[in-house]
Amino acid sequence: MTFLLRRLAFYLAAFLVAATINFFLPRLMPGDPIQIMFASAGSELSLENLNALKLTFGFIDAPLHEQYLAYLQSVFTGDLGRSIKYFPLPVTELLGRALIWTVGLMGIATVVSFTLGSLLGVLAAWRRGRLSDSIISLTAIFSSSVPAVVVSLIMLFIFGYTLGWFPNGYAANPLIDPAWNWQYISSVLYHGTLPMLTLVFVLSGGFAVTMRNNMINLLGEDYIVMARAKGLTDNNVMLWYAARNALLPTVSSLAIAIGTILGGSLVTEVVFNYPGLGNTLYQAIIARDYPVIQGQLLIMTGAMLVSNFAVDLSYVLLDPRLKKA
Repeated sequence: MTFLLRRLAFYLAAFLVAATINFFLPRLMPGDPIQIMFASAGSELSLENLNALKLTFGFIDAPLHEQYLAYLQSVFTGDLGRSIKYFPLPVTELLGRALIWTVGLMGIATVVSFTLGSLLGVLAAWRRGRLSDSIISLTAIFSSSVPAVVVSLIMLFIFGYTLGWFPNGYAANPLIDPAWNWQYISSVLYHGTLPMLTLVFVLSGGFAVTMRNNMINLLGEDYIVMARAKGLTDNNVMLWYAARNALLPTVSSLAIAIGTILGGSLVTEVVFNYPGLGNTLYQAIIARDYPVIQGQLLIMTGAMLVSNFAVDLSYVLLDPRLKKA
């Protein structure tokens, strides 16, 4: 219990630091979106309209510390203001709509990538020096080195435009009304296939390389030699003795990947015009929609901290000796 409370206090402090940076960063930048809207409107808006705009979007004329306290109150009450680009839509509602698409796409892609990459890493390490090891290692290094934007554009050009196997954008057919029926679900799956394959290709290489290195370091340990000397089958030694222990460092990579899920894959979502959090953040940056940007950064921070906390707990389950650390 002490370990749990200590970690909770640490992550709460980290969240407050991140929220504070999130508050001060936009205010250190020159100008604000309200001034930009006022300037672009020319003589159509009066000073009274300017003050009304500030109140509408939650910009208060008060000392900085009062603004900061009001900001913290809004953060912990879930009131993130209203979007400037999509006014009067609340930020929470806008991000909630995008969240569903991102969690579906990135969540499935991350789970598939972790499973596939870990299995390939185990296989490559177990057959190190052979042809299968060379093929897996080279493919993994290549896939983890190529930028996501390059992979996205190649996939879109080959399978979207040239072969026409998959749609070139959107999360579903816009002519089909959203509903829990097979017609709409199949459309969602069909439109999400190409972005998901792109993410799986990009993410699985890193998991494979990490798992292979961890496995190779463990294969020379005494308990592995002992397991082989006892006559255990290769599958038992590989999966229950080597892979299980090699999985611990790989969990850290998985935590980082899970933490970035709610940030969305900005490049992939923009290339495929997928309506997730990454695409929403991109549109908000272009429009200088600061409430949306701040809300998105808070979600990303919270997701990263929660995933790291979950990893801490999983570490203890996998290796109880860490409780004493």
